[in-house]
Amino acid sequence: MTFLRAKTAAARGRIAAAVGAIALIATALTGTAAAGTAAAATSSGWWPSGKWACSGAPVPDGWVITGYDRSGCGGSGSWYQQPVKDGIWTCSGSPIVSGYVITKYDRGGCTGIGAWYHELARDGRWTCAGSPIPPGYVTTNYLRDGCSGIGAWYHELARNGRWTCSGSPIPPGYVTTNYMRAGCNGVGAWYHELVRNGMWTCSGSPIPPGYRSTTYMSSGCGGAGAWYTVRA
Repeated sequence: MTFLRAKTAAARGRIAAAVGAIALIATALTGTAAAGTAAAATSSGWWPSGKWACSGAPVPDGWVITGYDRSGCGGSGSWYQQPVKDGIWTCSGSPIVSGYVITKYDRGGCTGIGAWYHELARDGRWTCAGSPIPPGYVTTNYLRDGCSGIGAWYHELARNGRWTCSGSPIPPGYVTTNYMRAGCNGVGAWYHELVRNGMWTCSGSPIPPGYRSTTYMSSGCGGAGAWYTVRA
């Protein structure tokens, strides 16, 4: 199980490295603050005017960065900040407001810094590698060439009896009960089920409160190993 998780982490790490390299450049210049909530920016249909801010200025909660001027602020660079909305291009390093995901990437966007397209999370949406996975969602497919070569993951709402990609979140109350090495286009896939008394769960699966593992079977869960889980 540890080896299989490590393999997945390496795959995600390779993709995330490309995303992170661009994000770090912009973050170093902007010193952006933590993301706010989507509700704060979508409470009405009217969007307050945006504003230019010098590099290092904090980004208000619920706002994103959508433009970059290298010569602004006396040559130190300036960034255009505005409230988030569904369907907006933002510069690399911009905050990702809670409830939003990244669905497109433009390497030359935002004056060469790179730009990401923000949309509200919904069931059945392809998102770029490195995009947040909102609570209640899981990843169920992987496309290596998606999102302009960065890689893309398919987001769906969690449900009982669903195959999910390695590295996908496991929502509270769920356990993994089977493993398919070739699933998710070679990344590997795990079968998610709601926990119940008397079921085999894969090694490394979370054990929800009120349950315990008893007997181990090395050949279980597609060779990853399995534990018999019962009520505590």
